[in-house]
Amino acid sequence: MSYDLAIMALEGLAKSPLRVSSTPGEVLFEGSPASFKELARLFLLLGGAHLEEEFELQPAVHITAESPRVRLRIATLPRPS
Repeated sequence: MSYDLAIMALEGLAKSPLRVSSTPGEVLFEGSPASFKELARLFLLLGGAHLEEEFELQPAVHITAESPRVRLRIATLPRPS
């Protein structure tokens, strides 16, 4: 994994933060389009370090029957003070 690319993604998330909340059985990510772009970049760096440009979540490897449902919502979030 490229340390510099990971730092760039984290810096991007610091500028456009995500809100993450959870309830039993569900995880909700809320944020701007820019924050989801940085999150996707970070996921690719972490999950696809040994691959070219992509990786696929696989049953019984990344996802199990007990895995919570994940929802993504693009929203304008208030800037932290």
